[in-house]
Amino acid sequence: MVTILALASVILLGIVPQQSEAIVIYTGWERHALVGSDIRLSCSFFSWRWTSDDVTFSWSYRADGARDSIYVFHYTGGAPYVANKGPFRDRLEFVGNPGRRDGSILLKNLDYGDNGTFTCDAKNPPDIVGHASSVRLLVFEKVPIQAGVITGAIIGAVLGLLVLVVVIYYLMRFLVARRVFNLSVSKHGKKGKGKEGSQQRQ
Repeated sequence: MVTILALASVILLGIVPQQSEAIVIYTGWERHALVGSDIRLSCSFFSWRWTSDDVTFSWSYRADGARDSIYVFHYTGGAPYVANKGPFRDRLEFVGNPGRRDGSILLKNLDYGDNGTFTCDAKNPPDIVGHASSVRLLVFEKVPIQAGVITGAIIGAVLGLLVLVVVIYYLMRFLVARRVFNLSVSKHGKKGKGKEGSQQRQ
């Protein structure tokens, strides 16, 4: 009897335990950087609920050729924690804004050995179910020209050539029309002079 009354009061008062919903995490897909430079790796999430005070972010890193990942950063309880071991212990800074669902980190003084995959996981209790998102970092001596830039340059060159062809086409039409007009005027002028001469002889 007591259990039934307690359940009824919970339902009437609206004190129903919150159910967990899916959380969607976003990062970039691939980032390029120069040796010795800094780079920001972004991480954000979508959740149907308000941002919880207990929101957490975790970053792990797997170097190219390595089998296992290592944790390099964790944000919990309103405070950031950088791993005191590993390649980024002195080169990682938290630059996110958890209140805006931003768990971005900044990597400093990059080197070739930093090439690898960074994975971000976020929790917004009670929404804790979701798939972590990964971004690949490639460090170069010179940042390569991306395929999009090359494609854009090719498209721009083709469009420029088409515009040039159209301009030449209409210019040629104008010149031809002008030439025809001049010839026509000249021809009519000669005919007019011939008629005047014959009238004068008569």
